[in-house]
Amino acid sequence: MQGLIGKKIGMTQIWGEGDVRVPVTVIEAGPCPVVQVKTKESDGYEAVQLGWGPQKASRLTKAEVGHAKKAGLDPLRRLREFKADAGDDPAPGKVFTVSVFEGVGYVDVVATSVGKGFMGVMRRHGFAGGPMTHGGHVKRRPGSIGMRQTPGATEKGHPMGGDTGNRRTTVQNLKVEKIVPEKNLILVRGSVPGANGSMLVIRKAIKKAVKA
Repeated sequence: MQGLIGKKIGMTQIWGEGDVRVPVTVIEAGPCPVVQVKTKESDGYEAVQLGWGPQKASRLTKAEVGHAKKAGLDPLRRLREFKADAGDDPAPGKVFTVSVFEGVGYVDVVATSVGKGFMGVMRRHGFAGGPMTHGGHVKRRPGSIGMRQTPGATEKGHPMGGDTGNRRTTVQNLKVEKIVPEKNLILVRGSVPGANGSMLVIRKAIKKAVKA
């Protein structure tokens, strides 16, 4: 399986080679049962739909509950699709665990970044701001955002203040430092988007498919 659904536990540190302290993010990856196997004949493409996390039936629609029940599963909190590896032989009800990352050197993590609320241009884009003394009146303002006669409008995409964070974010090529199969944990070097306890998608790295 190319990836799993998981949960961000938090950050800690471990000792790497040469007694170097390495910051890592602890992720609980899986277990993820197969809910549906999609094929070109029936769906137009090939994919394996995995589920994650128990959920009360009262918090889901009847269609969602029935979809899980068809695979012989209890209601699930999240569903995501992944590509299958050769030899996986996925079938509804089969469970994939963090062991799918055994021998994998790098992973990509997809999550929703923490929302920061409204931010001005200095914090959001690193603007220098205006003079803080000697009669300066612009201070933390963006300054001129328009043009002169041609075309006489603000360019599309001009950096300005606004809501920051709370966006789907992908961090690529995170090194896998350790896997704890008995607890379904994977430790990756560095930080990943999202708050502690939030849902993540962990998949084998696309651009750096190199073994550790």
